Amino acid sequence: QVELEESGGGLVQAGGSLRLSCGAWGETLFRYRLGWFRQAPGNDREWVGSLMWSGSATTYADSVKGRFTISKDNAKNTLYLQMNSLKPEDTAVYYCAADKPPMSSAWDYWGQGTQVTVSA
Repeated sequence: QVELEESGGGLVQAGGSLRLSCGAWGETLFRYRLGWFRQAPGNDREWVGSLMWSGSATTYADSVKGRFTISKDNAKNTLYLQMNSLKPEDTAVYYCAADKPPMSSAWDYWGQGTQVTVSA
């Protein structure tokens, strides 16, 4: 069992930056995959990017590649999403998620989400 809690959302102007954090509690994350998703009003939930907790390689959606960076602090059991050059279309509720082995498209644990609003 893993509990996740996001923080760091808010209102920012286009071109600005925000850093989201996701604290994790419970099982050791060593074999888990951790990731960020987002959901804008009227849209399906969209995968933003993810990494394996035991490694460092990250993958990103094309829509955020080059602007967003996922990182982690193993000691703090915290996942981060650094968002730069934000656009109004990045406005969404951002969710942190964890996926335990065997990995699948249905992630196992979710945070409650944090709102990010980018004004034009």
